[in-house]
Amino acid sequence: MLQNAPASLLQQIDLGLDKVNTVINQALQSDVPLISQVGNYIICAGGKRLRPILTILSGQTLGYEKDDLYALAAMVEFIHTSTLLHDDVVDESDLRRGRQTANHLFGNAAAVLVGDFLYTRAFELMVASNNMRILEVMAKATNIIAEGEVMQLLNIGNTSITEKEYFQVIQYKTAKLFEAAAQVGAILAGATDKEENALKDYGMYLGTAFQIIDDVLDYSGDTEQTGKNVGDDLAEGKPTLPLIYVMEQGKPEDAQIIKKALEETNREHFDQVLKIVQNSGALLYAKEQATKACNQAIEALAPLKQNNTTASMIQLAQASVARLS
Repeated sequence: MLQNAPASLLQQIDLGLDKVNTVINQALQSDVPLISQVGNYIICAGGKRLRPILTILSGQTLGYEKDDLYALAAMVEFIHTSTLLHDDVVDESDLRRGRQTANHLFGNAAAVLVGDFLYTRAFELMVASNNMRILEVMAKATNIIAEGEVMQLLNIGNTSITEKEYFQVIQYKTAKLFEAAAQVGAILAGATDKEENALKDYGMYLGTAFQIIDDVLDYSGDTEQTGKNVGDDLAEGKPTLPLIYVMEQGKPEDAQIIKKALEETNREHFDQVLKIVQNSGALLYAKEQATKACNQAIEALAPLKQNNTTASMIQLAQASVARLS
């Protein structure tokens, strides 16, 4: 995602992530070999590390650079990774970040249990911060993320879902962790209420834009670009924004094809659905919504003192949408 980002942003991110990765490697150690094996497999598989980057940049923009900033950035990545392990079991996925999923390689039981280990390790890192506000923020966030995952599960094959309901799901299951990641950095840095709310809103809007683009890439990307099988969302019966647009705004005959494909939850109609989505204006509409969220993220930073780090955060928001370019 960030390969086309300015060199200054990449350098700033790389320096922080080196410290995060040191914490991650230490925290993955366990006397149970399978835990370290599965944990290392999923966490070291690459990924964008967007959420820990948010924690780092939020702290740095307020002048905070102590070691606990990087420890809590690692905590955020552990929360994210544990949700990925559980998601892949629920979705029966076999590809993640261009590699076999942990559940496909090690089995569902191992993936779920190691996901639980990463959750608890994350909370150990939170406790070590000795900051009750951070514990409160992350406890609430993990509850909301779980609710979002259940909401998504209940919407499998739901052909009557509205755009408003779609946005609620992605704001719960995806944007909430972005929001919390930014808020943690702000709290550590001793932010004022105004600064904390600005960074919190930035994270929420960035997460929204990121998820919309992810949903678009399922119909306009490729396996190498997305790290998963193109068409997975349709095969899983997930009514994402491009499909909702066709069902609400498209031709009646196209809407019926989309509805049938979602209800059957397989790839049989993918080529037909892909053609409809690409010719209906659905992808353009979804990208417009992602761009709107990106602009809202940038606007949220206005109350902060502008510096090199806020400039990097603006670039990060723009890069989240530029994945479609």
